[in-house]
Amino acid sequence: MKTLITGASSGIGLAAAKKFIAEGHSVYGIDILPSVLNDKAYTHFIADITKKELLPDIDGIEVLINNAGVQTQTIRDIEVNLMGTINCTEKYGITPDIKAIVNIASASALTGAEFPEYSASKGGVVSYTKNTALRIAKYGAVCNSISPGGVLTALNKHIIEDENLWKAVMAETLLPKWAEPEEIAEWIYFVAVINKSMTAQDILIDNGEAAKSNFVW
Repeated sequence: MKTLITGASSGIGLAAAKKFIAEGHSVYGIDILPSVLNDKAYTHFIADITKKELLPDIDGIEVLINNAGVQTQTIRDIEVNLMGTINCTEKYGITPDIKAIVNIASASALTGAEFPEYSASKGGVVSYTKNTALRIAKYGAVCNSISPGGVLTALNKHIIEDENLWKAVMAETLLPKWAEPEEIAEWIYFVAVINKSMTAQDILIDNGEAAKSNFVW
């Protein structure tokens, strides 16, 4: 299937691009950075998803993965994470060709345990997912969001490499670990391609962080 992934140059987006290519999809990537991928099944576009008038024209997208995101602790979080997702969905996803849309939200969309702008942006993504699911149902298509907790990406390098921070973070999970980008890519593939019946839902993948309960007698 013809698949478009935003934020495809690194982290979860890069892992997803590799997964979909391996499964035989024709993959298109959008990022503000160049791609390290060199595969005949992959086409890369350098573009800023907040500038909808400059998004490349790509017809016939069947699977849309809205993954691009930032964490700046400024209004830029809302511009990229939420408005960028809306821009790409309205351009590439609300069409008769679409089969599935997967939006990458965050555990903080559910817990609020993050910087204000970031939490708000990801909460908006979850809400917008449900709105999109309602509108693409007429095409027999599904739209869901995935909310990862901690993921081992460069964005979280400052936590991963700080022994004290890492210890504190691990104490807040039931399973003392974070997910690899490749695991999240597997979830994305399942939700987008294997799944045919779940829509308008959010999946929390946080190693039990939200479920952590310290009982004090």
